[in-house]
Amino acid sequence: MPSLRLAAPGQPPSIYHLYKKITSLGSGPDNDLILPDPLIGDAYASIHFDGQTYTITTLQRKAEVVVNGKKRSKHKLTHDDKLTIGSCELRFALVDDAPAAEEEAVSTVADLDAYHKLFDFSEKLMHQRDLGELLDTLMDLVIEITNADKGFLILMEGDTLDIKVARNLKRENISDAVSQLSDSIIAKVVHTRRPVIISDAMHDVEFAAAKSVMQLRLTSVICVPLLDRGRLLGLIYVGNDSVVDLFQEQMMRALTVFSSQASLIIANAMLLDELRVDNRRLNERLEQFRFGEIVGTSAVMQQVFRRVEKIAPTDISVMITGETGTGKELIAREIHARSPRTGKPFITINCGAIPENLLESELFGHVKGAFTGAIATKQGKFQAADGGTLFLDEVGELQLELQVKLLRAIQERIVIRVGDTRSEPVDIRILAATNRDLEKEIAGGRFREDLYYRLNVVNLHLPPLRARGDDIIVVARYLMARFTREFDARVKGFSPNATVAMRKHAWPGNIRELENRIKKAIVLCDSTVIGPDDLGLTSDVLPSIMNLADAKERFQREYINEVLALNNGNRTKTARDLGVDPRTIFRHLEKESDDDDLGGPLE
Repeated sequence: MPSLRLAAPGQPPSIYHLYKKITSLGSGPDNDLILPDPLIGDAYASIHFDGQTYTITTLQRKAEVVVNGKKRSKHKLTHDDKLTIGSCELRFALVDDAPAAEEEAVSTVADLDAYHKLFDFSEKLMHQRDLGELLDTLMDLVIEITNADKGFLILMEGDTLDIKVARNLKRENISDAVSQLSDSIIAKVVHTRRPVIISDAMHDVEFAAAKSVMQLRLTSVICVPLLDRGRLLGLIYVGNDSVVDLFQEQMMRALTVFSSQASLIIANAMLLDELRVDNRRLNERLEQFRFGEIVGTSAVMQQVFRRVEKIAPTDISVMITGETGTGKELIAREIHARSPRTGKPFITINCGAIPENLLESELFGHVKGAFTGAIATKQGKFQAADGGTLFLDEVGELQLELQVKLLRAIQERIVIRVGDTRSEPVDIRILAATNRDLEKEIAGGRFREDLYYRLNVVNLHLPPLRARGDDIIVVARYLMARFTREFDARVKGFSPNATVAMRKHAWPGNIRELENRIKKAIVLCDSTVIGPDDLGLTSDVLPSIMNLADAKERFQREYINEVLALNNGNRTKTARDLGVDPRTIFRHLEKESDDDDLGGPLE
């Protein structure tokens, strides 16, 4: 294995194996190879392996490495290169120097065993979702690798250390874990973030006098840090009580290799566990605001939910109004689900999606031979909904002739099939929905007033998504969670910029538009986080922000025009209603006239 042999003043030579793609060098404790020279910067250089060659590069301005007697800021390493950094001498080797045969055999076996165990650990992770079970498995494998009597996995919880796993050679949990650890050994590893091995603790120069070592009568200990990109995740601590099985240097090296790779797996597992917890909390929070299949936290939606609870148990007719895509059919289904008719048919007919010449047959049915193509007698939606609820979606699209027949069917609770003379009684509840202003349709002679009052006993208006405040984000997260399960996607959330863009967008298509944009983003997104571009909410589709003065002027102009229209253009009455001098109204009208001459107001 490629390695660096480090020789520093006052220290015995040591060998560091290059098993990572990027190896950091410097005097700081976060480096992979710490150079014991205070004059060297914390992060001085790094060695990068691209799969074929190792290249050393300095990380500080004007910093240099002396390679074979020549100063370099970047150099491709070859076997037996001699490097000088400050007072430290390093020698690069592509292959290990030939040690004694027995030592080489022991070292190789230990390294191979560590890699095999790490591979087994990775395989088990693929099938193991519970973080606690994963950590138990890790410690059992560590004890196998080191042949230790006991092992402890300690993780950082904020600024404190918490023992997560304490196991013995028999794969049993140790109850009195805290009392079996050396505080002084742990403190050194936490401070230096470097592994520590004590082959014979009672005779070790540094730790023999430590209170915890004397009290525990420790024999042999290895403690290695778990690091994730310089961040200390925790420690692996193993110990032996027998002088027969004292730990050796090659065992620490094997455990260090294992822990450096295992830390990445643990970091991912911890992140996955946090995401599960966050997802569970989010789902619990969403459940608090769910009303059947509808999600809403805003005051306007809570008011809608309260009205639904009041009207659902009755048989009263309800007219549901609101813009396209606001969820009118979902509300209708919720009314049915909370009514005594739940369990009976809920039949929907879209009055605007069926050709006029077929709509009467769809509503009331027909008999065989009633018209060309009527090859058999067929029941209509009224008969299909008998005992349950009939939902007339887009009822404002009905032609006047059909409105008369619909009114009779609702009033008399009987229907006559097309081509038949016999009437059939039906027991149904009528729910209707429209995105049209039916009062204007009545004034224009396009909708019957008597049918309107028959359908509109109670009006339930659904606000547009843009008027529901933070519901936009709540609904978006609910839809994202639903579609990621449906498409088995890896998307985890929205970026901050995406949530800002969603709040800014006017959502003319309301929830239906939001649903379609999120579906597309989940399928096409290249990241685990959805951004504004994934949603198609780029700056060109977001509304421009007016300055406050222009916004005030626009509101004032539009409001004066509305009051003028209410007063049939009477300027004096408009001025009196608005509490302004009549000359203000005259000036307003003059400005409107000038803007019209210029082709409309300039904005």
